[in-house]
Amino acid sequence: MEALHLVPIFLGEKAELLRPLGLALRRTFGLVCEEHPPAFDPEVAFDAGRGQYNSRVLLAHLLHAAPHTRVLGVAGVDLFVPVLTFVLGEAQLGGRAAIVSIHRLRNEPYGLPEDPTLLLDRLVKEAVHEIGHNFGLLHCPMTRCVMSSSAGVEEVDLKSERFCDRCLAQIRAAEVDPVGWRRFLTVRRRA
Repeated sequence: MEALHLVPIFLGEKAELLRPLGLALRRTFGLVCEEHPPAFDPEVAFDAGRGQYNSRVLLAHLLHAAPHTRVLGVAGVDLFVPVLTFVLGEAQLGGRAAIVSIHRLRNEPYGLPEDPTLLLDRLVKEAVHEIGHNFGLLHCPMTRCVMSSSAGVEEVDLKSERFCDRCLAQIRAAEVDPVGWRRFLTVRRRA
């Protein structure tokens, strides 16, 4: 069975999240998740002017470092794309690479106490969301669907970690599957 590579990027002690994240992704997508250290220096994506890491640069390096497999970078640093202040994650639409950041998913930046359970819940939602983009899904207008757009952590908390019936049907009906995702697809329905 083909695997999804989980690549920690400046996760530090939060790398402990990769195992439960991998189990959640396996339950959702039927993917075997393997942890791999980054095969590149993530500092190449640092923008000193913004004090953040460019997610597009990291995506390009993740793709180059793992040219024949699916890959999800999990970052502990703040990510941005040039036209936005920050992003919680980014993915190739219909591709095989995605990245998520836990930086703004933590409670601490909002003056709240650390909550490891809530952080994992938010991370799983954002990882499923970005992998959904890899399946070719766009943002969903259903607030509870995992493909709902999230401009901040409050919106992440409103959605579930599951696809709505419409998004699930789109995945199942997709005729084009350039990277072989569908053969692993055991995506569960929304509860």
